[in-house]
Amino acid sequence: MRQTITSGTNIIISMVFQILAPWGCIPEITKGCIDMTNTSSTYLSIVLGALLGVVIAWWIYKIQKKTTMKQDETLRRIDELEESHYKVLKSMQHIQKHQERLLREILNLDRKIDAVIEKENKS
Repeated sequence: MRQTITSGTNIIISMVFQILAPWGCIPEITKGCIDMTNTSSTYLSIVLGALLGVVIAWWIYKIQKKTTMKQDETLRRIDELEESHYKVLKSMQHIQKHQERLLREILNLDRKIDAVIEKENKS
């Protein structure tokens, strides 16, 4: 198992060397190299900068997507709450109108009872 990991690592290192070989000597990667050329330094910096830029852009995209999903869920919940509050408000208005009608009828009955009592007292 250990040989498989070591051979896999060697293959990856060999591939990196092959990719970077056209750019010149890179002392950070190869042994026996005295100095890195300006060209290879520039290309290596561009590649590393591009990779870092891609990673940062992907990370920001993921964060924004996650935030957008949370905002959409929050807006959906707000819409549901608004709709339920509207239904409750309509129900309360209906109940209030019913209570006002009942109160008027009770007051009318009270006046009629008072009128009947006055008639009986006069008689």
